[in-house]
Amino acid sequence: MQRMLIWAGLIAIGLGVAWPWLGRIPLGRLPGDIMIDRPGLKVYIPVTTMIVISLLLSLLARIFRK
Repeated sequence: MQRMLIWAGLIAIGLGVAWPWLGRIPLGRLPGDIMIDRPGLKVYIPVTTMIVISLLLSLLARIFRK
């Protein structure tokens, strides 16, 4: 548990330092993300972005388990 918390903290620090560059990645604006913008209604469903993030997290989990 201690190792996991240390790694989570290091990853959070790394993401915080890399935040200016991470904002340039087009996640959230990928083809397949659904955005409905009508007067009085704004709906955003990031389908493709969630699939990409899920695949990346699954790959990282598989790498760190070995």
